[in-house]
Amino acid sequence: MSNSKLLQGTLILTLGTYIARVLGMIYVFPFESLVGNKGGALFQYGYGQYTIYLSIATAGVPLAVSKFVSKYNALGDYHTSMRMFKSGMKFTMIMGVTVFAALFFLSPVIAELMLGGNGLDNSLDDVVMVIRMVSVAIIVVPTMSLIRGFFQGNGSMGPTAVSQVIEQIARVVFLLASSYIIIKMLNGSIATAVGFATFAAFIGALGGLAVLYWYWKKRKKHFDKLLEQSVEPANISTRDMFKELFSYAGPFVFVGLAIPLFQYVDQFMFNRAMVAAGHKDTAETLFGITFGWVPKLVMIPVSIATAFGLTLVPTITDSYVNGKRRTLKNQIDQTYQTIMFLVLPAVIGMCVLAYPIYALMYSTSDLGGQMLATYAPLALFFSFFTVNAAILQGINKQRYAVISLVLGLLVKIVFNFPLTYYLQATGSILATALGYFVAIAYTFYMIQKHAAYKFTLFVKRSILIILFVAIMALAVWLVQLGLSSFVSYKDGRIAAGLISFAGVGIGGALYLGLAYQSRLLNIVFGDGFVNKITRRFKRNKVREQ
Repeated sequence: MSNSKLLQGTLILTLGTYIARVLGMIYVFPFESLVGNKGGALFQYGYGQYTIYLSIATAGVPLAVSKFVSKYNALGDYHTSMRMFKSGMKFTMIMGVTVFAALFFLSPVIAELMLGGNGLDNSLDDVVMVIRMVSVAIIVVPTMSLIRGFFQGNGSMGPTAVSQVIEQIARVVFLLASSYIIIKMLNGSIATAVGFATFAAFIGALGGLAVLYWYWKKRKKHFDKLLEQSVEPANISTRDMFKELFSYAGPFVFVGLAIPLFQYVDQFMFNRAMVAAGHKDTAETLFGITFGWVPKLVMIPVSIATAFGLTLVPTITDSYVNGKRRTLKNQIDQTYQTIMFLVLPAVIGMCVLAYPIYALMYSTSDLGGQMLATYAPLALFFSFFTVNAAILQGINKQRYAVISLVLGLLVKIVFNFPLTYYLQATGSILATALGYFVAIAYTFYMIQKHAAYKFTLFVKRSILIILFVAIMALAVWLVQLGLSSFVSYKDGRIAAGLISFAGVGIGGALYLGLAYQSRLLNIVFGDGFVNKITRRFKRNKVREQ
């Protein structure tokens, strides 16, 4: 495949992924107004289980199939690629049904462990129902993901991108429509609405699968021609084929589960700690806000790091394999500086504007604003862990990323209950921060050791970024203070929006202005990129005149 086609395919896949992510976030805002914090807690009970069990069902096979197919296609062995695809389909179907059955029948035990005691707002029966409703999607999603991996291995990114978008559209439309009809038109219970909202994952999967089937029918003749042109197939047993496949899959699936695994610890410990501390009445309200609504906002800047993680592996691998140590160091430097430059101001801005942002996106809630301000710094931890894991995969040291995650999880498990007991949701967030700090420190050390990377330049640039962010934060705080004489975020969404957009606009302009004048912008993103943006800005300004 030519570089232009590869770039085009990557852009298509990236665009589709971002559209799907945006759709997967924006539905939360109207959904929260329908079901409230306790409904959010119930939704998170179901979806938290779904995320973990789905990862078990897929076992990283879709990404691994993409790599496997790409490798054997490059050798001209299309028969082995197709054989892997067919065997993988059988595997995901069997795993999907097996894991669905396990989650469906274990749901009463899981629900009881999560609730951590009787007398909470959501009943045991409601939690069981929601888990069972969402578990149905596990039958379909692994197979859908594998087909996407097969198309990607063949260099075809369009099917994945389009199916992701259609999947999210079908899911969001069904989720919001069913919730609205049940609550507003039929006067049904919030539990029933949340149950159908989780079932939307199955509806979305059917939509995505339908798109992939259409692409398969359309391109089957092309695949048949490839089989006719294939070289003699490799003499590899099915057992060895899957052994190779899982050697690719393991690290990817485990590291990709980092955030869900940390949240999984909270699912089984949070309510128990809150009940034990005598906070039973506020347990599920805090759970819904802290683990349901707030992460959706915090994950927006984290998606920047995720994008870097996805594109970083091939370039890092190329530099490492070809012994380009200086290039490798520069790539790591630029990646770290970019993460710091983009994520840190977003995090600090979110902390300063936490109360109006939460009121704008959800509803006026001092508790929600407090939790957003407390949770927001985790975005920087999530970002650096994602990027470090990608770097370690790129230099073929992915086992250290797995070890770091295990260490981080152990710290989270040890400190989670006592910190939650004494500090409630703040304690749980602090335990997550401690776990990620240990994991990131370990990955930093391994990157320094195996990539011969020195952090001197990154630390120097970070000090300048922190200085500019501090100035920005002061400006945002002054804007918010000045507007408070005329309007309050408690006056409704319009007032909250005015404060939020004014703070973001003025703070963002000041931060970028400082970065541009100091040439930090050029250092981080390169002269070519900055000059291109500057020229375009000047042309637009001339046209307006």
